[in-house]
Amino acid sequence: MKNTITRGFILSGLSNIVAVLILSRFFTNEFIPKYDNVVMSNFGLLMILVWGFAYIAVAKDYTKVKWIVAVFAIEKLIYGIIWIQWQLENNVSTIFDEDKMAGIFYAIYGINDFLFFLFFSYVFIKLLKK
Repeated sequence: MKNTITRGFILSGLSNIVAVLILSRFFTNEFIPKYDNVVMSNFGLLMILVWGFAYIAVAKDYTKVKWIVAVFAIEKLIYGIIWIQWQLENNVSTIFDEDKMAGIFYAIYGINDFLFFLFFSYVFIKLLKK
């Protein structure tokens, strides 16, 4: 089970890193920051990469940092909530019309965050019970 959880941390980190780098075209995609210039500015995207590296950094030693795992769960929940708010106020199909990569980004990032919120929450609860 520990190996599966370790892989989950690595997958979470890679999903942040790879998705941001590819879909932002290495921070040159002007349409991602255009539609959310606060959370998804190039600085915001860079911070998503940093979170990704943090998940990977604790992947093998997550049992020693249960409160950091809780922080990861909270962070993912916040991004998920922000995504829902964004979805309620915006139309992702207009972004797809302008740029498919930005459209994909806005269509999926919150789903990814909610899934990893559940993962990190599960790991945290499991660690609390130890």
